[in-house]
Amino acid sequence: MGQYLPILAMLVLAALFAGLSLIASSILNPRRPTDAKVAPYECGIVDQTEPPERFPVRFFLIAMIFIVFDIEIIFFYPFTLVYEELGGFGLVAIGIFAAAVFESFLYLIRNGALNWGPAKQLRRTRLQSSPQRTTTNTIRRVGTEGREPTEVAA
Repeated sequence: MGQYLPILAMLVLAALFAGLSLIASSILNPRRPTDAKVAPYECGIVDQTEPPERFPVRFFLIAMIFIVFDIEIIFFYPFTLVYEELGGFGLVAIGIFAAAVFESFLYLIRNGALNWGPAKQLRRTRLQSSPQRTTTNTIRRVGTEGREPTEVAA
């Protein structure tokens, strides 16, 4: 147990330092927010437009592609250093890994990660444009008991 005492002492000192730093910063630098301090700042340019409420999913898919390939590079580097010692087992293992990475890349492409054009319109099927399908027989009205029926303008 005595061998872990220096580690415990270091953890206690780190916690004390973090706590004292937070207390000292709140005492020595009280919060006085101004418009300039709370404004978003990027490269010295004041943004003139409001940020969009949502980012399109394709941005996240592109980020996933970068992460997948960064992880692949991280795992390929040690393999290149010891591939002679691993022999056939190492070659099979890295082949399986490369196949999994390539499959995830194909998945991202299939989901439109690299499609930057306008969204494709789906063709209407006969089921969707059938004259038997109307709002009266396909939409279930919930909570209409005791209320006046509303006219639907066509």
